[in-house]
Amino acid sequence: MTAPPAAPPPLLQLEQVSKRFGTRPGLLGRLFGQKDDGVQAVNAVDLTIRTGEVVGLVGESGCGKSTLGRLAAGLLTPTSGRVMWRGLDRDMLDADEARRAKLSVQMIFQDPQSSLNPRMKVAQIVGEAPRVHGLIGPEGFDAYVDAQLSRAGLDPAMKRRYPHQFSGGQRQRIGIARALAVQPDMLVCDESVAALDVSIQAQIINLFLDLRTELNLTCLFISHDLGVVEHVSDRVAIMYLGRIVEEAPAEELFARPNHPYTHALLAEVPRITHRRRHFVPIQGELPSPKHPPAGCHFHPRCIHAELRCKMEAPVLREIAPGHRSACHLNKLD
Repeated sequence: MTAPPAAPPPLLQLEQVSKRFGTRPGLLGRLFGQKDDGVQAVNAVDLTIRTGEVVGLVGESGCGKSTLGRLAAGLLTPTSGRVMWRGLDRDMLDADEARRAKLSVQMIFQDPQSSLNPRMKVAQIVGEAPRVHGLIGPEGFDAYVDAQLSRAGLDPAMKRRYPHQFSGGQRQRIGIARALAVQPDMLVCDESVAALDVSIQAQIINLFLDLRTELNLTCLFISHDLGVVEHVSDRVAIMYLGRIVEEAPAEELFARPNHPYTHALLAEVPRITHRRRHFVPIQGELPSPKHPPAGCHFHPRCIHAELRCKMEAPVLREIAPGHRSACHLNKLD
C-alpha cells in the first residue's frame, strides 16, 4: 500500500517573526542613562498563508498590521524569526530564487496617489517591471500593458495619461494592474480600499474577487473594516499591539469570537439588525508601542482581566479545530 502524497508546504509562513525599529542602547549607554527609543512593531508572530487562500488581518491603527504586511511582501527584513516561501527560508535562497520569490509577492498600497510615480505615464508604471524582469519584450509591450489595464477595468486608451489625471478609484485600479503585471502568486493588500468612497470600494472589492477566481490568487488582506474582511476572507487573524491574539476561519470567527478584543471589535461593527443598539466603544486608549503593558497587552482595556493577565503573556493556542486564541480565560492549562 503506497503512502498518500505529502501535502505541499504553505505558500508563505511567518515563524516567530518580530520587527523592531530603532536600536537598544548598549551597556555604556545604559550606564549613562540613555533611553531605549525603539519600537517593537511586530512581536513573535506566527502566521501561515496557503495557496489560493485570502487571509484577513484586522486591528486598530498602530497595531503593526502594515509592518507585518511589508515583512510578508519582503519590503522589510525581520529583526528575528523566519519568513518561509514554499517551505524554504527566504533569507537562505540564492540570488535567482530570492528574486523570483520577491517578484511572486506584490503589494497594493493604501494611498493610490502617493504609490504611483507622478512623472511616469500609466503605460510606464504598469509595463516597466515586467520589461525589466524579462517577462515581455519591446515588440509586445503595448499589447501586454493594454491587457493588464483591461483586466483591471480600465480603458487601454488611457495609458498615455499621468496619475493625476485619474480619480482615486481609477488610480487604485492602476495599482492593481501594476501589481498583477509581473504575474505574482500572492498579493498583500494594505488598506487598499480605505481611502476610497464607499461606492468605489464596492467596485474595487468586486474586481478583487473576480481576479481572485480568475487567477487563483493568494492574498493577505489588511484592513480595519471588519465588514469588508468578512466579505472577502477565508480566514481572519486579529492583531493587537504587535501580536496575533486570535485566528480562525472567517465564518467561525464572526460566529464564535473568543478573545475579548475580538468581541470588542465586533461589537463596533454597524449592523442593520442592531439599529437601535447603544454604541459602546472599546474602553481606554491603545497603549504606546514604545511602552507596551506587561503580560497580555490588552489587559488595561479588558473588563475580564485577572492578575495573571497583568504578569504573563498568553500563548496563542488552539481552542477548537482551526481556531486559535491567546487568552488566559480559556483555562486550557
